[in-house]
Amino acid sequence: MSRWELIETTDIPDGGGELRLFGRDSEFAIRIAGGQGDLMNSRTHGSEDALGQLACEPLQDRPAARVLIGGLGMGFTLAAALACLRSDAAVTVAELVPGVVAWNRERLGGCADHPLQDPRVEVRIGDVGELIRGSADTFDAILLDVDNGPEGLTHPENDRLYSLEGLSAAYRALRKDGILAVWSVSPAKAFVKRMRSVGFAVEELRIRAHRGKGSRHVIWLARKGAAQRR
Repeated sequence: MSRWELIETTDIPDGGGELRLFGRDSEFAIRIAGGQGDLMNSRTHGSEDALGQLACEPLQDRPAARVLIGGLGMGFTLAAALACLRSDAAVTVAELVPGVVAWNRERLGGCADHPLQDPRVEVRIGDVGELIRGSADTFDAILLDVDNGPEGLTHPENDRLYSLEGLSAAYRALRKDGILAVWSVSPAKAFVKRMRSVGFAVEELRIRAHRGKGSRHVIWLARKGAAQRR
């Protein structure tokens, strides 16, 4: 197998560090400078696929469904979501790092079969939290894969997204029976408690990173209106 080669770098806004795109043969990886291991890898995306599928399968017959995805990654979650939605759906992708969008339009596009070319997709460069806070009864599903999870943050600003304030904003931004789906590298009991405290009914799933093998990641499916607020 060939060695990894550094292809390109891009800055994370507001001094958040540097992302690095590596490649070998037909495989790609995105890493953060100074970090350990891959943030994303084009061969191990089973849990990213599951995030899009699990959140959007309930919407497959819903007319004009609206979906918000926080974090583009390598496009696998977006592709899985689009495969579940009708032709009249609208999917907004909020990505903080402009370079990640550029990589997906160029080198990484083929990894997930070019989901950004789908006419149902709109890309917003910026903080998904701002979009959520500025919305009310807007989305049928909100999918968050913006970091390593609520207890494994690489970008400190994301802490606000997973706080009580951020979860309350997500609850308000969802339509009736809407779903908040959150990806994490590991479990987080305190986060589950916060989701329930704002009114979500929460299901926790463990998903393999790569087609039934490899490490297990966590996906929470939190449903609005299915739990009593307390």
